[in-house]
Amino acid sequence: MSAPDLDFDQVYRESPYVPWVIGEPQPLLVELEAAGEIRGEVLDVGCGPGDNATFLASRGYHVTGVDGSRTAIDRARAKTDEVEFVVADATRLDGFEDRFDTVLDSALYHCLDDDEQRAYVAALHRACRPGATVHVFCQAEQLAGMPGPRVIPEDNLRATFTVAGGWRITRLERASYTTSMTEEILAQIHPEAVGRVPLDERGRFLMPVWQVAVEWVAL
Repeated sequence: MSAPDLDFDQVYRESPYVPWVIGEPQPLLVELEAAGEIRGEVLDVGCGPGDNATFLASRGYHVTGVDGSRTAIDRARAKTDEVEFVVADATRLDGFEDRFDTVLDSALYHCLDDDEQRAYVAALHRACRPGATVHVFCQAEQLAGMPGPRVIPEDNLRATFTVAGGWRITRLERASYTTSMTEEILAQIHPEAVGRVPLDERGRFLMPVWQVAVEWVAL
């Protein structure tokens, strides 16, 4: 099943674990923040239960988190009142025009089909201020036949985030994205992957991703 086919509200309500929810901020985001690459008004788009947004708020940023799942937003709101959490369609972002200086997309882009991606990129341009930066983490490779979201080829990113779409790519490199899938979980859902995929020091599967940064430019 591809990510566009999923009912994410059902996933958050019923799944015993959600691969992209690790109970702490995504380490790639922590590295970005430590490097000074987060600034101004921040949007966490596809925020899920709010761990990344909560971390950024704790670091002093004014953060808005949006997600299409009401269950995820309810969980996020229960964690902190320092973030504005909103149920919203990421492909529209109605009501957020000309507002954000930094956007975090932590594993949302690869959940969208091609048409949704184009609408999403256009919505981001409307929601951001001139000079804003969008940071994207999206799946770059499928290892050992692992189930999961669609793999995003490099040419997809270059074709979607173009000057015509209102963006200039400033970073496009491979990175490792921490998931909640341990070897024990892999043994239950996809035993063929055990011993064949990279794990972090805590035994969590590291998904190969594109780490992308794009900068707002005038259309």
